[in-house]
Parts: sequence; structure tokens; C-alpha cells
Amino acid sequence: MIYEFLSVAVGLVILVFAGDALVKGAVNLALRLGIPALVVSLTIVAFGTSAPELLVSVQAIIDGAPGLALGNVVGSNTANVLLVLGVPALIAVLRTSAHDTRRDFLYMIGATVLFLALCLTGRLVWWHGIVLLAALAAVLTATFMSSREADVEVEGAEPGLPGWKVAVFLILGLIGLPVGASLLVDGATAIARTYGVSEAVIGLTLVAIGTSLPELATTVMAAIRRHADVALGNVIGSNLFNLLAIMGVAVLVGPVPVDDAFLQKDLWVMGAASLLLVPFVFMGRDITRIWGVALCTLYVGYLGWALA
Repeated sequence: MIYEFLSVAVGLVILVFAGDALVKGAVNLALRLGIPALVVSLTIVAFGTSAPELLVSVQAIIDGAPGLALGNVVGSNTANVLLVLGVPALIAVLRTSAHDTRRDFLYMIGATVLFLALCLTGRLVWWHGIVLLAALAAVLTATFMSSREADVEVEGAEPGLPGWKVAVFLILGLIGLPVGASLLVDGATAIARTYGVSEAVIGLTLVAIGTSLPELATTVMAAIRRHADVALGNVIGSNLFNLLAIMGVAVLVGPVPVDDAFLQKDLWVMGAASLLLVPFVFMGRDITRIWGVALCTLYVGYLGWALA
């Protein structure tokens, strides 16, 4: 089993660095071509930062493990709320009250309700993907229309970056992402078979935590520097894209059956975790250490439940 765990670890590392390279290369190419910064931020950066999860989900479907793809998205959304916000709050209070995330949170809740409704059909197919991507297009359009006057700072933008470096970043990202995804999925499915658990459970736990590690590491470092106040907005945006973009594209590749375990437990845990954000979004509460302990405890309890 050492090889399988090593495959997962190496795949995750490659995905992290390849995803970062792809974002940097695509952002700087788009800005060079004269695409407005806001459009770049809403599309290329948003899709690029979700590229590792997208490639993992698509690769899982291609390899005949659709449960892993669904588990990755559902597990990542749960981990984003409970772990990515909980752990940094143990280090420093997240002053989330200083940022207005109400509109984006309502978009995320709407996407969650839509996703849950589609999952209740018992099987996600191609037309569900079209519905999810149409909802994503509507959200991006609404966000663009309401924010077009804003002065946007684009993540990964380096105006003086030489053209050859842009090309190198793009090549590394485009090659590294599928290689990393293949290693991660192959290792994860082998682990699932060895321990007699479903690919869905591995997706909900090992793969979901792995693909959430970059966000967690970034937020922890920001908390150490006392600059993690934007973490809530980042989590909301990531969860929105996971549901609409990643699953929207993934089910166009192939159908994804929704196991009874998802319908009875995991989807509702994801929805409940999303609703835990209400005090921070609408009531002006900061995420204190007490909240951090509560969120982390809930996540550990959920992992135990999922693996039981």
C-alpha cells in the first residue's frame, strides 16, 4: 500500500503546482491580449484555481469511479466550511464581519439547493450538467454586471513576466494537471479496493481533504499573518464553483449515480455545513477560536461517521 499512498501524495503535489502554474500563465496571457481584469478574475482565475478538483473528477469518471468524483465535490465543500475556516480560527480570529459576502452566499445557497434537487433524481446525467453550467453563467453575468466599476486586483498577474515564462507556465499546467489527476485517482481507487470501502467514501475523505489542502494552507498562513479575513469569501466562491462548474463539466463526460449514502447523509451534511455560515454572513459575527473548535470538532465527527 505504500505505492498507492505515495501515488496519491505525488498526485496532489503535482496538482497543486500545476494548477498554480496554469493560473499564472493563463492570467498573464489573457491580460496581454487585452481582456478586462474583472473578466479574467471571474473566469480564468476562478476556473484555474478549481482545475485540480475538475481534473480529478473528470479522470475519476473516465476511470469508471464516478462515486469518487461526486465524493470529491461534496466532501470538499464540507471540508471548506468546517476545516478551511475552522483550523485558521484556532490561530487567530477571522474578522469576517469586515467583508460583505451576502450576495455571493445567496448564490452559493441557491447552487446548493439546485444541486441537491438534481441529486434527488438518483443519477446525474448530461442535461443536469447543462443546467449547472447555465446557472454558473447566470451567476458570472450577474457578478460582472454588479462589479464592472470595481478596481480589480487579479491573482497571479505579473505585468513584467516575459512571454517565454508565460508559455512555460501554461505548458507545465496543461501537462501536470492530467498527470497529477491520474496518479491521485489511480492511488485512491486502489486504496478503496484494498480496504474494502467505496470510491465515494475515499472521495469524501482522503481525496476531498487532499484537494482542499491548498486552500487550507493558504488560509492558515494568512491567519498567522493576521490577514485571513477574506477566507469566508474564498470558501463561498470555491464551494459555488465546485457545485456548478466542476460537477457541471464532469457529468458531461459521463453519468454519475448518486448512491443512497449520499442521499441519506452526505449531501445533507454539506447543506447543513453551508447554513452554518449564516451568523458570519448576515449577523456580523467573526469566526472566533470557540467557533474554530466547534467547526473542527464537527468535521472530525463527520469523518468518523463517514468512515464507520
